[in-house]
Amino acid sequence: MKKDNSAKQSLTKNQSLVLQALAEADQPLGAYELLNRLQPSGFKAPLQVYRALDQLVEKGLVHRLESLNAWTACCEDQHSYTPVFAICDDCGNVTEHFDEQLAGNIEKVTKRSGFTPDRSIIEIHGQCDDCGTITQS
Repeated sequence: MKKDNSAKQSLTKNQSLVLQALAEADQPLGAYELLNRLQPSGFKAPLQVYRALDQLVEKGLVHRLESLNAWTACCEDQHSYTPVFAICDDCGNVTEHFDEQLAGNIEKVTKRSGFTPDRSIIEIHGQCDDCGTITQS
């Protein structure tokens, strides 16, 4: 997904506030958690948050994690491959990774089957290194 270099510069006030809250968060956030964090900045309704999130996803600045029903800021300004999210079920840490070969294989499968995807989300649940070390001790 290539992003327009001016994507961050053309953000509305609400989009900027939502993006900043996601960037500062330790974990992905749900819409209502974002609303709670942004109420001091003038957010009054969930619709304001959802609208900003939808627009940020469209601009490629934010990703929705389907299994968590939460959003996270994109780790890069530019990428052309489907991200792979590693989600720790113990601490909630989420890391974003890219694999050109995996993206190519996904593209081959969809072309071969005649399927036209509008988006792809790859989420892997398990334990991060930190949490895996704790349970092994």
